[in-house]
Amino acid sequence: MDLFRQFKIWVLFTCLVFQCGCGFYLPGSYPHKYDIGNTLSVKVNSLTSIDTEMPFSYYSLPFCKPPEGVKDSAENLGELLMGDRIENSPYRFKMYTNETQIFLCKSDPLSADDFKILKKRIDEMYQVNLILDNLPAIRYTKKEGFFLRWTGYPVGIKVQDMYYVFNHLKFTVLVHKYEETNMARVMGTGDAAEGIPTVDRTSNVPGYMVVGFEVVPCSVSHNFDSVKNLKIYDKYPSAINCDPTTVEMAVKEGQPMVFTYDVSFVESDIKWPSRWDAYLKMEGAKVHWFSILNSLMVITFLAGIVLVIFLRTVRRDLTRYEEIDKEAQAQMNEELSGWKLVVADVFRAPDNPALLCIMVGDGVQILGMAVVTILFAALGFMSPASRGTLITGMLFFYMVLGIAAGYVAVRLWRTIGCGDSKGWVSVSWRVACFFPGIAFLILTTLNFLLWGSHSTGAIPFSLFVILLLLWFCISVPLTLVGGYLGAKAPHIEYPVRTNQIPREIPAQKYPSWLLVLGAGTLPFGTLFIELFFIMSSIWMGRVYYVFGFLFIVLILLVVVCAEVSLVLTYMHLCVEDWKWWWKSFFASGSVAIYIFLYSINYLVFDLKSLSGPVSATLYIGYSLFMVFAIMLATGTVGFLSSFWFVHYLFSSVKLD
Repeated sequence: MDLFRQFKIWVLFTCLVFQCGCGFYLPGSYPHKYDIGNTLSVKVNSLTSIDTEMPFSYYSLPFCKPPEGVKDSAENLGELLMGDRIENSPYRFKMYTNETQIFLCKSDPLSADDFKILKKRIDEMYQVNLILDNLPAIRYTKKEGFFLRWTGYPVGIKVQDMYYVFNHLKFTVLVHKYEETNMARVMGTGDAAEGIPTVDRTSNVPGYMVVGFEVVPCSVSHNFDSVKNLKIYDKYPSAINCDPTTVEMAVKEGQPMVFTYDVSFVESDIKWPSRWDAYLKMEGAKVHWFSILNSLMVITFLAGIVLVIFLRTVRRDLTRYEEIDKEAQAQMNEELSGWKLVVADVFRAPDNPALLCIMVGDGVQILGMAVVTILFAALGFMSPASRGTLITGMLFFYMVLGIAAGYVAVRLWRTIGCGDSKGWVSVSWRVACFFPGIAFLILTTLNFLLWGSHSTGAIPFSLFVILLLLWFCISVPLTLVGGYLGAKAPHIEYPVRTNQIPREIPAQKYPSWLLVLGAGTLPFGTLFIELFFIMSSIWMGRVYYVFGFLFIVLILLVVVCAEVSLVLTYMHLCVEDWKWWWKSFFASGSVAIYIFLYSINYLVFDLKSLSGPVSATLYIGYSLFMVFAIMLATGTVGFLSSFWFVHYLFSSVKLD
């Protein structure tokens, strides 16, 4: 009965994970009810381009500014790290009130610098990103009978050596009637029930929710004389023909620009929980599903074969070794070779033991952060609707897991030192500073490049100070606490003694590093398809949301890394190579090399339009940072699994 109950629980959990893989998410906020005539304020985000990967402030170009002045919107740490700069805009709507030919502003005559930078942004295909009620503006274009979906709209376009700016925007706001439901219980967001807006049943005035935000950009030529006396939000005196297939407003030095807009409201059947579906539809979804499923099946099948062969081989060796008597065992030790002959050297301390402990500790911290973050994202707590929460969550979990990093590193250090606790403070301190220090060095170097380009992707100095405070005031102390717990915990006893004189390793037929490097191909095979979608999300501006699949791939990656490292460790022991410590780490950690090569391939063949040495340097720098973190995480999995295997293997053999 208990077995049947466990099976039902497992089936339920599996269905939940696959539902997460389909894009299930919990919206990060409750729906906002707007009465007819209520003001809707549009916000602007940074200008972005897949050609440069460097975001810039919306107001770095000569666009209209709000009458009350530019103000930063509420931002979290993740938004700032991602380069988002959300600010208010002059675009104002009234709920369910259609308006046409609304005059926004007339810019000052373009100076030489403004004209130059505007042309540059058009050449680099920068996109304007608008936000209404937390929904990004979406644009539809038709090509060869198919509708293409884009987020944002281009600053302008170049036609026959002339530059045109999109100065008239035609907005369509999709709304849905507010429905009285207990949103807090249905969605499970954790918001207090009293914080949920409710409909006054005594009122006949309907309320509406925003469920869609579309924009059509046009380039329209305006009469400068007719707008001399107009104020913001006045009606433009003549009709405006918004035709997205033609361009009229040419950009010229010394000439001003006039900006106008239209807005219309359309009642839609889309309900509030489904309003993000238009953004989460990924092109080639069927290919994505089939490729991921195919990859999982193939890798699981191969890993199963490796595991079965491996267990049978080890079991046969153990059986043969234990069935013979002591006299025959001594004779066999003289005649046979293999892992039995390195019994007195297999636990000999490796080269640079402190560095190994530090890297394993940091790997535990990174792997734990990845597992917890992806699990929470798969359950919907870090949906795309909650901008910046993914990065914020990663930072939080990384800092908290400093306890695990310090504990594992110091306990491993004491195990290698046969119980000696001397130097645990130094090991804990270096664990807290090793990976964050390298990350800080890489990101600071890249930040100087972004600062020099005046990009909003550059981390502000104040944020640098906050990150340093989080590092030294939270992460370092937690790591020291973990180190203290590791120093107090009993070290792992070796099952065999180690001789004072190391055994000579026989000459090998093939270099061991070749096997170590080749071992990374199998773990790489588990994630290279998912890696394409992740890279497209980061560098092509696409929304990534299938965290359920990513969680499954991560678990499978951990299993394959462990198995690959076990097999290679066993192979090295069989040829009397007892220096398995570092080799087990890099056997699975070598997957990082293939990920970096894939990143270079993606840069050459998929990011062909990436322009400028600064953009390429940013791409390579961020790729190195990602690859280094993956190497520590996967290497840690391989080492810990190999350590457990070697300890289990030699503790299972009867020795004098």
